[in-house]
Amino acid sequence: MEKAEKIRKGDIRTATRLIRNIEDNIPEAKSTIKNLFPFTGNARVIGLTGAPGAGKSTLIDSLIALYRDRDKKVGALLVDPTSPFTGGAILGDRIRLQRHAVDPDVFVRSLATRGALGGLAKAAGDAVHVMDAMGKDVIFVETVGTGQQEVEIMNHVHTVIVVLVPGMGDSVQAIKAGILEVADIFVINKAEREGTGKLYQELMYMLNMVDSFPGEWRPPVIMVGNLFEKEIFEEGIKELSQKIDSHYRNLVEKDLLGDRVRHKATAELNEALQSSILSPILEKLISEGEFDNLVDKLLKKETDPYTCADEIAKKYLRKRPLKGVAG
Repeated sequence: MEKAEKIRKGDIRTATRLIRNIEDNIPEAKSTIKNLFPFTGNARVIGLTGAPGAGKSTLIDSLIALYRDRDKKVGALLVDPTSPFTGGAILGDRIRLQRHAVDPDVFVRSLATRGALGGLAKAAGDAVHVMDAMGKDVIFVETVGTGQQEVEIMNHVHTVIVVLVPGMGDSVQAIKAGILEVADIFVINKAEREGTGKLYQELMYMLNMVDSFPGEWRPPVIMVGNLFEKEIFEEGIKELSQKIDSHYRNLVEKDLLGDRVRHKATAELNEALQSSILSPILEKLISEGEFDNLVDKLLKKETDPYTCADEIAKKYLRKRPLKGVAG
């Protein structure tokens, strides 16, 4: 309870330690999250996804500055590839978003994917709760940019921004990928590059093929120009922030915010069930060598995955009749 109180008062050191413990699956971290959970649900959570090198971190850096100018407290989770040596994020927050390092109302944390699918670390959901409980008004979540599985970002945010760059194959690959189906806002970053017009037209073509949009929100396409042409770049960032705010208002006005929140809660419950039920079983199977034995049997065609799963379920999840239920 003491740690939860410190975090609620904005203690960055305690929050950082908790997020690290969540990543390391330290059992004690769960109890702190339980104490923080009643104080969550107040922050706006904005996700940015797209290919590596699309400039997502640069956009977040500029958006943080803009929201700080509005006196908003900001958090940012930057999900990076896992270091094969330390298990931590290869790109740490120390070398990103440097200009916000001394701002006490900005909390930036890098997370390692650690093999998690969807470009999101397994700890991302709980890390969002930590920042939310700290009193952050706006939280940005940046994915590692691994491809189609990034639709999972929908489980953690209110607004999804898909960042594309001309000349990176986005115009062909991204339209095939599922991430475009979950976008609330498109950003064509580095819009001074050749091929911007072609990418824009292809996005328009794709959007024109959609009969209707939830809440009548048609995802806008925002152009953000060269970072080194300050006036043009800042104009694009300002327009992007306006669309972010407009999308959130649309969710509220069209009574869709509750659907997003429920979707988030459903995903979190699924993750918690896997963590509490499936993960311990897998760890036991691996530690006792039974998992490898089952894999050997599969390779020899002595059994099949479904039979293995049924046997494990019968062994570890014995069905017991519930009180008051007939039969």
